[in-house]
Amino acid sequence: MPLCLAIGLLVSTDPVSYPQLLGSQNSSGNAVQPATPEVAQGIAEAMDLLQKGSPAEAEKSVRRYLGANQNSAAAHFLLGQILFTQQRAKESLAEYTEGAKYQQPSAFDLKVVALDYILLFDYADADKWLTRSLQWNSQDSQSWYYLGRTKYYENRFQEAIDAFAECLKRDARNVKAEDNIGLSYQGLGRPQAAISAFQTAIAWQAGSANRIPQPYIDLASLLLEQNRTEESISYLRDAVEIAPNDSKAHEQLGKAYVQKDELQKAQVELEKATELSPQTAPLRFELGQVYRKEGLIDKAKAEFERYSTLTDKPPAPKVSGPPE
Repeated sequence: MPLCLAIGLLVSTDPVSYPQLLGSQNSSGNAVQPATPEVAQGIAEAMDLLQKGSPAEAEKSVRRYLGANQNSAAAHFLLGQILFTQQRAKESLAEYTEGAKYQQPSAFDLKVVALDYILLFDYADADKWLTRSLQWNSQDSQSWYYLGRTKYYENRFQEAIDAFAECLKRDARNVKAEDNIGLSYQGLGRPQAAISAFQTAIAWQAGSANRIPQPYIDLASLLLEQNRTEESISYLRDAVEIAPNDSKAHEQLGKAYVQKDELQKAQVELEKATELSPQTAPLRFELGQVYRKEGLIDKAKAEFERYSTLTDKPPAPKVSGPPE
């Protein structure tokens, strides 16, 4: 699950993100002081705007409220969530830190803090806060999923598999979790186990109108590494059919055609990939190599120059989370 999707899920599936507004318990099980009607009303307006997909207006609303209620933990936590949805991770973390001065955060709050750290590619801190969040709410399948992704990026592949398995206990047949189990087995150097997991993720999508391409791409990429080119192409054609605007699917299909020395087909796929991701330097280099093999020297030179230009530029700030 890409982090941009998690942002949407946090807004759409958690309509009351702050249990303290209800005056019962937070997600760690600790009793909290019942909110006054003024607090509930002031924050409810901002939450409603966030639910309606207006984070900028929600931010204005909660900041107005904080102007007169600086010590409101709930308002700081909500502002932290709003800033997270805008991928303003450092500002979001500052609000959670401020809110924690007045009240203990909930498991949900700690999950958002962890996702802020993922936005910042700080996986050690993401691991820490996801683990703490799950100690307070072990039934949150999304937190287990992102703990798995975090463990994966820490190269702790067996721990990643364990986390994805916990996700699947609570969200059976979660295709993304199963696909990531495959990636983790691949990281452990167990290609057959990886292939089995990818195939399971694909099988779970049989007959679905909302298939996702990642298991097809991941399986095909592994098969391509094993020189099982024809099998790889079959899965990649499926991936392109499912997601025609996925540049990775076209890139991998282009590479497969290069392995078969079908350069015209490779050219078509790599041209489509660069059209979809024009700032991805490796694509430019791959396309340039195909042009060179075809004797299209001017086109090859142009792509290599684009590659050089892109790689000479300082890297742009990364604002999205880890890939699938």
